[in-house]
Amino acid sequence: MKDIYNNTFDEFHKIIMDDIPLIDVRAPIEYNRGSFKNAINLPLMIDEERHLVGLCYKKEGNEAAVELGHQLVSGKVRQERIEAWASYLTLYPNSLLCCFRGGLRSQISQQWILENTGMNLPRLHGGYKAFRNFLIDALNPAAQRSKPVILGGYTGSGKTILLKELDNFIDLEDLANHRGSSFGHYTLPQPTQINFENNLAYALIQHKNKQHKHMVLEDEGRNVGKCFLPKDLAQHFNSGQLVVLETPLEERIHLTLVEYVLLAQEKHVVAFGQEFGLQEWYTSITESMDKIKKRLGSERHSQVRIALDCAYTDQMKTGKYDGHTNWINILLQEYYDPMYAHQLQKRIEKISFKGNAQEILDYLKNLV
Repeated sequence: MKDIYNNTFDEFHKIIMDDIPLIDVRAPIEYNRGSFKNAINLPLMIDEERHLVGLCYKKEGNEAAVELGHQLVSGKVRQERIEAWASYLTLYPNSLLCCFRGGLRSQISQQWILENTGMNLPRLHGGYKAFRNFLIDALNPAAQRSKPVILGGYTGSGKTILLKELDNFIDLEDLANHRGSSFGHYTLPQPTQINFENNLAYALIQHKNKQHKHMVLEDEGRNVGKCFLPKDLAQHFNSGQLVVLETPLEERIHLTLVEYVLLAQEKHVVAFGQEFGLQEWYTSITESMDKIKKRLGSERHSQVRIALDCAYTDQMKTGKYDGHTNWINILLQEYYDPMYAHQLQKRIEKISFKGNAQEILDYLKNLV
């Protein structure tokens, strides 16, 4: 048994670079609060069992709690848990085991897997807590080696499209599953703040491993939807030079139409079905407009809502999207553009380059 318990793994950097799978045996409630991108939750104890064991621990101590745990996870229940692990290991035999601190739960799982499959699976040394601390350290500005470069530009300029052509781009919107604006939410929910930080740390470590001289980020601010960057890291990112993408208004309207209407409607249809998808999209857009009513002003909000309603009604009748350019045009010119122009003016001394998409790409690729 001693040899089994000594089979631990603490090369956290290797887990990230090699995408080593993790079997997280914590209860679902723990996993849902925070986990790692390459981890699957196959718990030793489900939430109710963990709760009962916790109560027993408080009243009767550790020995009684361990005994209760073995009683709750025995017979058919125990066999089902083992079969779930074994099934996953047929696909990912190089997996590691993980519980909160790398203690009893992963040790028990380790022992049962060995007894039933013959596989001596390593467990994560220090468990979730140790790996999480490793990732938190990676978010420290002092841990960064490349110089940050911020790509700015008015809403709808195509910043994300451009940046996806770069290998040294950290995609905060993708990590946060949000487009960063009042209309930026997707059909799937954003990650928890812990998961956002974990995923960002993964991305920063992978970026650092490639030894890039510069790290390019989109001009997001500290918040991306409900997710937010650690304060010190946000300040570090914003200390970099600012590059501004200049895109004609007509093209910006078209790009916004594609992203926030055409593609967004397709995703809503996939998520909610053909019958309800478009209505869900319409509800989502109107709710987003209502959230910025105070900043828009009642008159302008009414104007935008009428334009949206007309465009949506016409689309339902004719199948054409053209009418949506009207409300997009109003929002861009009368709401987003003045707001961003004001922000840009305050940072004018940080602007190192302006240009169209190709000029910006050439500039970023040739930074030294």
